[in-house]
Amino acid sequence: MNWFSRILTVAACSVFFHPVAAQPNPQKPNIIIILGDDIGYGDFGCYGATKVKTPAIDKIAAQGLRFTDAHAASAVCTPSRYALLTGQYAWRNPAGDHILPGDAPLSIKPGTVTLPSILKQAGYKTSVVGKWHLGLADSAPDWNIEIKPGPLEIGFDECFILPATGDRAPCVYLKDHRVVNLDPKDPITVDYEHCIPGHSNVIAGIGRIGNMTGGKSALWKDDAIAETLTTQAVQFMERNRNQPFFLYLATHDIHVPRVPADRFRHASGAGPRGDVIQEFDWTVSEVAKALDRLNLTTNTLLLVSSDNGGILDYGDTRERDGDENSNNGHAFNGPLRGTKGTPYEGGTRVPLIMRWPAKIKPGTTDQLVCLVDTLATCAGITKQKLPPTSAPDSFSLLPIVNGNLKITVRETLIEHSRRMGVREGQWKLVTSGGDAKAKPNGKAELYNLANDIGEKKNVADANPEKVKELTAILRRARQDGHTRP
Repeated sequence: MNWFSRILTVAACSVFFHPVAAQPNPQKPNIIIILGDDIGYGDFGCYGATKVKTPAIDKIAAQGLRFTDAHAASAVCTPSRYALLTGQYAWRNPAGDHILPGDAPLSIKPGTVTLPSILKQAGYKTSVVGKWHLGLADSAPDWNIEIKPGPLEIGFDECFILPATGDRAPCVYLKDHRVVNLDPKDPITVDYEHCIPGHSNVIAGIGRIGNMTGGKSALWKDDAIAETLTTQAVQFMERNRNQPFFLYLATHDIHVPRVPADRFRHASGAGPRGDVIQEFDWTVSEVAKALDRLNLTTNTLLLVSSDNGGILDYGDTRERDGDENSNNGHAFNGPLRGTKGTPYEGGTRVPLIMRWPAKIKPGTTDQLVCLVDTLATCAGITKQKLPPTSAPDSFSLLPIVNGNLKITVRETLIEHSRRMGVREGQWKLVTSGGDAKAKPNGKAELYNLANDIGEKKNVADANPEKVKELTAILRRARQDGHTRP
């Protein structure tokens, strides 16, 4: 065979065999987490909502596994997201155990074993799109230059994020290490030191927390945030359709300011808050449609949940964000007591739906689980062994994923708020005051959730031994530095 014939033979082999090499590994499912913001236990139709319509989410729930006792790791956003990505209760780390300002340094130390880093190690392409709120850089960022460390330094290959929240400065998107559409002639300045806590500073026509000047060409449009983030998420899926990918889509909906696109205004029966829930459902629908279009649905693990429980009243922004009147009786936390930020079930119990048609059988489970368990679960799915000191509070839900619903994955759960909660089966202890670091300053509360899901009757006095038992569980969790065996 002469040299020309050999070249033709090699070329022909390349043409015929390249498509086969580009096919995704059937043993590695794509993994997508769609994490809503401030969505309560009762906000979806499949969890009892009637005045708010969520057909896309309800369809996914019917096709997948719906959890009735799932929890965020904290009753507020930053620590909940920290725990999701690290597999560690945030109250163990002062850098991530509270709601961060918009100019806080990165709360996850580069080199930490994280959810994206273990999936990247397993050959996944990884991306975060949406709300970050875990800090950036080593100190208050200079928004006019490269901003790092950030998501790319803890395991994500790419990012398109809101640096903090929709109601906090700066009101710009960050792509990888730089602000999107920034004009160098109009530099950004952000100042949290000289703003009054809780005071609103008007940016892009809406009051925010923190001061921001400059960056006019980079400002987001509030009514376009959902569409912008959804587009970015779908484009990532399209670019990586031929390899395993992990997408963490952290929506702005339904956090304040609640400014939905025009087509969602007045669309629900529960005011502005209901409108942005239906906008969130649209985002879920677009992701689901993209999976179908790309022929990826069957081998994709899709999780839909929230970073903490629901909340309604935001004081002086009621007309825009919703109030008791516009809510129209919508039970956003279902039968649960409390809201975002409280130690009761309404603070941390959230909707959780898992769909993976190739693996998970449709149904409902009352297993006690937590979003902190996501890391160990994904490690199990990708057959990776976690280092003993990593993800210290993350339990693998692999038995549940495999259909073994009778196997108890976790016996206990620590709920994080200003007052700590301890769950063990049907029992719920609300500690006597103070967070994970503060001393008790009140009286403990004990509830039997089997017959009192609304936590209305404190039975602590009648069950002193159970109070001691649950108090000891919290003490051991603090002292041991881990809860995962």
